Amino acid sequence: MKRKLLIIVLSMFYPAVQLFAQQQIAIETDRLQWLLQVNEKGKLYQSYLGEKLLTPAEVKAGRHEAFVGAGMNDLFEPAIRVTHKDGNPSLDLVFASVQTKKEDANTSTTIITLKDPQYAIEVKLFITAYSRENIFSSYTEIIHNEKGTVTLHNYASAMLHFDAPHYWLTQFHGDWAEEMKMQETELTSGIKILDSKLGSRAHMYQPPFFFLSLNQPAGENNGEVLAGTLAWSGNFRFAFEVDEQNSLRMIAGMNNYAADYPLAAGKPFVTPAFIFTYSNTGKGTASRSFHSWAGKYGVMDADSSRMVLLNNWESTGFDFNEQKLTALFADTRKLGADLFLLDDGWFANKYPRNSDHAGLGDWEENKAKLPHGIGHLVKEATANQVKFGIWLEPEMVNPKSKLYEDHPDWVLKLPNREENYFRNQLVLDLVNPAVQDFVYDIVDKLLTKNPGIAYIKWDCNRMMTNAWSPYLKDQQSSLSIAYTQSLYKILQKLRVKYPHLPMMLCSGGGGRVDYGALRYFTEFWPSDNTDGLERVFMQWGYSYFFPSFTISSHVTSWGKQSLKFRTDVAMMGRLGYDIDVNKFTEEEWHFSQEAIKNYNRLKNVISHGEMYRLISPYEEQRAVLMYVNNSKTKAVLFAYNLHTHYGEQFQKVRLSGLDPQKRYKVKEINLEKEAQATEYSGDYLMKVGLSVSSNKELSSKVLEIQSL
Repeated sequence: MKRKLLIIVLSMFYPAVQLFAQQQIAIETDRLQWLLQVNEKGKLYQSYLGEKLLTPAEVKAGRHEAFVGAGMNDLFEPAIRVTHKDGNPSLDLVFASVQTKKEDANTSTTIITLKDPQYAIEVKLFITAYSRENIFSSYTEIIHNEKGTVTLHNYASAMLHFDAPHYWLTQFHGDWAEEMKMQETELTSGIKILDSKLGSRAHMYQPPFFFLSLNQPAGENNGEVLAGTLAWSGNFRFAFEVDEQNSLRMIAGMNNYAADYPLAAGKPFVTPAFIFTYSNTGKGTASRSFHSWAGKYGVMDADSSRMVLLNNWESTGFDFNEQKLTALFADTRKLGADLFLLDDGWFANKYPRNSDHAGLGDWEENKAKLPHGIGHLVKEATANQVKFGIWLEPEMVNPKSKLYEDHPDWVLKLPNREENYFRNQLVLDLVNPAVQDFVYDIVDKLLTKNPGIAYIKWDCNRMMTNAWSPYLKDQQSSLSIAYTQSLYKILQKLRVKYPHLPMMLCSGGGGRVDYGALRYFTEFWPSDNTDGLERVFMQWGYSYFFPSFTISSHVTSWGKQSLKFRTDVAMMGRLGYDIDVNKFTEEEWHFSQEAIKNYNRLKNVISHGEMYRLISPYEEQRAVLMYVNNSKTKAVLFAYNLHTHYGEQFQKVRLSGLDPQKRYKVKEINLEKEAQATEYSGDYLMKVGLSVSSNKELSSKVLEIQSL
């Protein structure tokens, strides 16, 4: 009887599949094309990914299944692996349907539905094409109607295939204060995995983005390269597997390590988006595609003007009072900055926040330091014609706090084990709805009580260790995913009520940098290391995937470089200050005031112009890059001498992105005395170039370039 029923089901399903046999699915941007094809057995295959073809119909079905289910006849890493209610660990995905929705003039989403002919489970591939930006975004939705729970073991957002003689992977890694170290290696037979298992602050060691070069290492302006990142603030996993025929399978998604996910019937499981682009003209083109996309779709209020701020941390640390802060408001105005940011240490009374050992979680003003409360500070800042911002770390708690005493069950910690501390703190169990309400209320009550607060720095200073959720009980395997989903739920709720409040995404310095979180934040903190020399390399690395207006760059006392060098480096991103300005000389005051004026005049070009990396600090003992506005009428060039060998003479640098027919006035800025401007044609600047690098070690130049 069961065999007859199966034959009837298959006869109903497979004739429909035959209608789609050899159907080609084309997903396109202005320049790129991703071709998928259904074969005679109803299987979906990738047939092409690259520059748009004039005659895509000539492309035959490829030999790589587009989204492989585990447990059948494929011998390599799967995109998805499940265990059905009856214990069957296989998934046979067959094409069922496709539809394309035109979202607007620039974006379209293709939805491809794959089904298992024997089990009531389906996988939908959602692929959005951003035409002008030449970006693809891919995520999946898994849903079933089996009688009982299906367990998800693997759940990729995307699977891509490549055939080339050689593959080169560019990755980034690091730790606190040494983020974004870049390295490039050739992929060989076997599997290479980039991942994170840290839960919160998930990108502390390995950030979620990469370059994959085909044939040979891609340069800035040459070579085939795929640039990809996952829009997810939790554990991620990128797998690169080279098989026995030298084909490469790339799989991107959430990390499935210790994360089996129980999926109830009728409830969809949605993966985060894998965002990527392809370029056959090097990494520079790929970066500019990402920057353009982020400016329209990837970052909260990308078009809003970023404020220059002064942070009190380096001036005061935890040791401050109302008088000290009020004096800093006046300094903020004198400097020419827009906003004063009050950092850690302003809260808690039973266990005062006078160090990082106590108080975290008790979010009331410290009465000894701030007897008149935050409202008084906002009023005083306004009187000094500056805006007021504040630091929060809502996801965390010190064991020495009233919150911990009142709610020990609100903390992630293993039963029958000692608590494990990092920075003397633990992670709150955001999966618990009561904790979600608490975290939301921290921010909401602060902003409701003090509507003049104009900026929030949202920090997260530890990863998950010895983690166990009292709320999840017997479903601990879903903790890492549920935590990030809960964080997004809180942030989404806050953004409904406070849609345009600027917020900095901070996580111990560089520990949470991704487009999943940047939907809710206007910028991020790249590293606590603000040494000017170190920041050249860090900000260079971040620039591959993130536009400059997202990268918070502060002038501090870190490093032995001149104030000019540190300021010029900080101007490459969202300029800010975290330095004891009371130690400034009159000359340093004047220089900084003029630098802020220059930045404000040029920040639209720096923030939204096309970026060209001209000389890499990984290839020479200097770094040169520039930004050019869309009309090619204005540009800003930054040049840094990092180290000079004896007798070394740097060569001229050819500029990029200008109009060869225009004439330009070139003038150095951020100088003690105003420099004379010189005139050149765009053709000369791009074919002959300029001498932009001083022979003095740790020196810098900023050139303003204006068309005549």
